Amino acid sequence: MDAFLLSRLQFALNISFHILFPTITIALGWYLFYFKLRSNFSSNPVWMRIYRFWVRVFALTFALGVVSGVTMSFQFGTNWPGFMEKAGNVAGPLLGYEVLTAFFLEATFLGIMLFGTKRVPNWLHTLASFVVAAGTTLSAFWILALNSWMQTPQGHEVVDGVIYAKDWSAIIFNPSFPYRLTHMLLASGLTASFLIAGLSAYRLYRGDEKIAPKIALKTATYTAAVLIPLQIMAGDMHGLNTLEHQPQKIAAMEGIWHTEKGAPLLLFAIPDENNKENHFEISIPRGASLILTHDPEGELKGLNEFEGEHPPVAPVFFSFRIMVGMGMLMLFAAWCGAYYLFRQNAMPVWLNRLFIGMSFSGWIATLSGWYVTEVGRQPYLVSGVLRTQDAVTGLPPANVALSFTLYAVMYVVLLIAYMSTLTLMCRKSVGIEEITHEERQKAKANRLTTIGVH
Repeated sequence: MDAFLLSRLQFALNISFHILFPTITIALGWYLFYFKLRSNFSSNPVWMRIYRFWVRVFALTFALGVVSGVTMSFQFGTNWPGFMEKAGNVAGPLLGYEVLTAFFLEATFLGIMLFGTKRVPNWLHTLASFVVAAGTTLSAFWILALNSWMQTPQGHEVVDGVIYAKDWSAIIFNPSFPYRLTHMLLASGLTASFLIAGLSAYRLYRGDEKIAPKIALKTATYTAAVLIPLQIMAGDMHGLNTLEHQPQKIAAMEGIWHTEKGAPLLLFAIPDENNKENHFEISIPRGASLILTHDPEGELKGLNEFEGEHPPVAPVFFSFRIMVGMGMLMLFAAWCGAYYLFRQNAMPVWLNRLFIGMSFSGWIATLSGWYVTEVGRQPYLVSGVLRTQDAVTGLPPANVALSFTLYAVMYVVLLIAYMSTLTLMCRKSVGIEEITHEERQKAKANRLTTIGVH
């Protein structure tokens, strides 16, 4: 493999690992703020117990997100120097704003969240929870502004092959940005919701009789039940926007080779890029045209209209179906869970096990959706402006292969450690009766009295 393919694989590995953690923390920060407010405005200490458990999960997840984000940014210089040389005038400031929110804003107030519960006034601790939640969302705002600009660039000019910013408002609020930001925030909400619901269901499955996991399970399940229909609507609008600005991506997603009216919706097929056809098709007649143009006889452009300008078909085609399939499973699980929790205040064993199995379902949906977005942009880094092959490094392939291998080994170890730590946290919580601060102080005083007597 040459340096170009290896660099693409390495960046795909890095972004795939990194995105797992912001996808959780963006929404989990708002969950923590909600738990803190419920603790403030109610006399029930269970909300603070929920907060204390999930703030530890947030800290662990945030740490891995920061570390993987730093290593990912290094590759702009090592593997893709042409990107920063030609698009750095736009990408640099946007990445800089993301660093300000992620490292300065979030990290500073995260320290107060973790260690300031009894060291700062309650209002300041609550404010810190809000700032961290807002900071994670701002980080997503800047990153998605850059990514959306790379998908649908505007507000710039090209002089001697170098891209310069002309209108920052046009760059940031480019045509696909509102849809991409909404879609990603809802994806984060679903990822965090199923993680909370899944780990809470696991605690109950292991015999945890405390009220905290039951309330957390209800909160996350009801939230997911509301978010998944909104995500389906947002995805539909995002698809219409993509059809307008990146029709070649839509053609790859739907496996449409020839421009046609009344295009079928392919439930399954095996795309054959060499012969420009699909094998083993299972389709719904006129379904694609109906969904994408809202007209069963609407015309959709085929991949033959974009010879040499369309993305590799199979990765986009299958990733899109994995994303949609996982979304349908989320809809089923969330609505079933909400029904049983509302009517019976408990879930049947089969549904409890389903939630445990879907603890990280948000990761699968997010990764598959991200592959549709990023692979679907090829062969460009900046659509219509900068080709991917024009930005790659000149390093020897052996050097890139070595770094790729080291990254892969390190990320496998970190991912196993992360998931093992979450499992251990859940298991340790089973059978351990959490006590309030006042009860802990009383127990400490009793121990000191006993020591004094002896």
